[in-house]
Amino acid sequence: MIRLVTGGVRSGKSAYAEELAARTGDRVLYVATGWAGDEEMAERIRRHRERRPPSWTVVEESLHPALALEKPGSWETVMVDCLSTWVTNRLMKWPQDLSSAEKEEQIRSLVEEADDLITALSGREAVLVTSETGWGGVAMSPLGRLFQDALGAVNQRVAQFADEVWMVISGIPWRVKG
Repeated sequence: MIRLVTGGVRSGKSAYAEELAARTGDRVLYVATGWAGDEEMAERIRRHRERRPPSWTVVEESLHPALALEKPGSWETVMVDCLSTWVTNRLMKWPQDLSSAEKEEQIRSLVEEADDLITALSGREAVLVTSETGWGGVAMSPLGRLFQDALGAVNQRVAQFADEVWMVISGIPWRVKG
């Protein structure tokens, strides 16, 4: 079963996703897409690590989360936190002067990678975390709009194949699919 957990910034979505993953058993592969680019992000990552049980295996994979599934081991659940961070990491590698057609091609390639991740998770218990982009948390600039377009396309694709979709608002989960 694939579950997608979404919400706004600091909505409690990661904590809820961790609860869902923990309910499936002790052996969880936690795929962390964030990296400590500055002190504030390092502190966020530290707090996230403290919440995870010691039985969880953590793999840091900021650019290609599907690669983490190639790590040897047997897990009851795979948790990917967070698709929006993954999209940001990839977006930061793109040239800044892309044409509209090139932007569309880059977004298509991200959706194809999301398809690869979904395929790799097929038949497994999985929890994926992402952010919603339409809640004012993204600057209205060309780069902000590109991020919204890219993450929106990835979120729609993953939601299409997810068995359940949860929206977390102020720490309260709401099932919107499944």
